[in-house]
Amino acid sequence: MTATADKKRKKEKKKEPVVEQEEKDEDEHPFSIGSHLVVEWAFDKSHRICRVIERMCENPEDEVDESQKRWQYYVHFVDFNRRMDDWVASSQVVELPSKAGPLAKEHEAQRQQLREQQKEADNAAGGEDDEGVRTRRKKTKVEGAGEEDAPLAEAEHDEHEGLDEASLKEHEEVTKVKNIRTIELGRHIMETWYFSPFPKEYFPYGFVDRLYFCEYSLCFFSHRSELVRYQSRGVDPHPPGDEIYRHAGLAMFEVDGAANKEYCQNLCYLAKLFLDHKTLYYDVDPFLFYVLCEYDDRGYHPVGYFSKEKYSDVGYNLACILTLPCYQRKGYGRFIIAFSYELSKKEMKVGSPEKPLSDLGAVSYRSYWAHEVLKVLASSDLTNMSVMDISKQTSIMSDDIITALQYLGLLRYVRNNYIICVPPGILTELQERHPAKGPQVDPEKLHWSPLITDIKGKDKWSIKAKRPDYDAS
Repeated sequence: MTATADKKRKKEKKKEPVVEQEEKDEDEHPFSIGSHLVVEWAFDKSHRICRVIERMCENPEDEVDESQKRWQYYVHFVDFNRRMDDWVASSQVVELPSKAGPLAKEHEAQRQQLREQQKEADNAAGGEDDEGVRTRRKKTKVEGAGEEDAPLAEAEHDEHEGLDEASLKEHEEVTKVKNIRTIELGRHIMETWYFSPFPKEYFPYGFVDRLYFCEYSLCFFSHRSELVRYQSRGVDPHPPGDEIYRHAGLAMFEVDGAANKEYCQNLCYLAKLFLDHKTLYYDVDPFLFYVLCEYDDRGYHPVGYFSKEKYSDVGYNLACILTLPCYQRKGYGRFIIAFSYELSKKEMKVGSPEKPLSDLGAVSYRSYWAHEVLKVLASSDLTNMSVMDISKQTSIMSDDIITALQYLGLLRYVRNNYIICVPPGILTELQERHPAKGPQVDPEKLHWSPLITDIKGKDKWSIKAKRPDYDAS
């Protein structure tokens, strides 16, 4: 065949009519990604609107008709955080896409209407401020006219801060599907919240129902039998590193990321299952990890942890914080926060957590800052107290103290200056609303000295380097 004839044949082949495929019924399995469903939520058996993010065939190797294949769908529940995303079986579907789609549109229209009403209410409230006396939030609202108003604490602790739209979209694409559904840690089985970059061999098909962790070494396994065989060889019943605190059933271990790299990396893998925007997995050498444990006659059982840089040139005293879900709502998160500031007091520095905080972290910190500020104000005999005075007593950075004062409603803006305004009797009422919760850190039980680094020069975060006065006084 000549080259000319071959070209003619290819040209005729291109002109062959394309047979259009018959349009698929939206209510037939598998449902399209992006379609809406109403499913029975496993948590409380209620019916919830959700959107399909991913789908998976349970029996891809079976030689059966398409209609006989079993499908699971990874869905995002409307009005809920990403941590509630989950796999649902076909049997949990209550309403198919043809009916669920209009319900989702109607629900979104109602949400949009509520947002507009709230915005109108906020704008109306912004015009009713008293002249001469304004809170920091009201001042921002007036100066930033036309911009969406947000509380100062929310603006400073936005979990997506520092991510542009492209980076945020890429992050959500990579982490959109949880690869581990549950983990077993000691006597607890926990449902995970987010994707974590475990080695691919632990989830070869993109998803696995459970991983098994040794609660002492944090080594993880695909099967319980592997964990049992590993522990039968003998494992120290506590984290590596130095025990620096023990009191009232709680112990804290300091673990150096450079000296115990495998443990710290495994801890980061575990933490990422419950933190959305955690980026530290492998380079753990520059960090110290503080692991909080409950202890009994069986050993030390991890409750949570926080990490901090060995040297931070921006004054961070905490890089990442986590309380495991099975130990939440017991005051351990606040205990960990208080412990990080006790270390700062030992270092004679002021400190602040690394931003952005997670949503739960922001709530915990705001509560802690409010309590500590109120405690200092209530115990002081001074009629005039500056933000710097509070900072020196608590080791809390001045910006965070201002955030707490604004949250408590004790910061006023008068004649181009911020002042701390505490009306008579208000401190007792505020202290009742912000009491000390959960276990408390006993500084006398802390046996620790700061890490000596080879960083030379003046430390601007040292309390000795702070000026005696501050604008807000």
